[in-house]
Amino acid sequence: MGSKPKRMSPTPWVPSSISLYTMILSSSEIVRRLHDGDLVIEPYHAASQQPASYDLRACETTVLPRGECRLVASIERVELPEDLAGTLRCRSSFARRGVLLGGGFVDPGFRGHLTLCLTNAGREEIQVQEGDRVVQIVLHEVLNADRAYAGRYQDSVGVVHTR
Repeated sequence: MGSKPKRMSPTPWVPSSISLYTMILSSSEIVRRLHDGDLVIEPYHAASQQPASYDLRACETTVLPRGECRLVASIERVELPEDLAGTLRCRSSFARRGVLLGGGFVDPGFRGHLTLCLTNAGREEIQVQEGDRVVQIVLHEVLNADRAYAGRYQDSVGVVHTR
């Protein structure tokens, strides 16, 4: 019998003793954490809950002219604990019409409304109605969390322009 081969790290800068994985929260885990109170999405709308994400809704009606960007706030106020981060993705129903989402990461510890940067790369202007589900937030577990967001967008309300 030969010796057991040495486990190699998939990335040379990470020691092989560290387990690398990404955990995306399921709908049941999102709901559990909302119930426990360490994750906040207010107002929570059951129809926005997806199997592995939550659909954020536009807080106002706006038009996305061809070739232009508009900032739209989410109806929901989000509070992420230190062990969760969020990735924002444009919903496919809007992406199929040419809508692109600028930005897309929510740091652990963030609190506030999210400002969504929506650009219309399509051929026609696009109406976004108040309450439309425009963006998905995918929640990821953060291993060994040691810092929470404390930046200038903390506790934002409505659309927040560059500060």
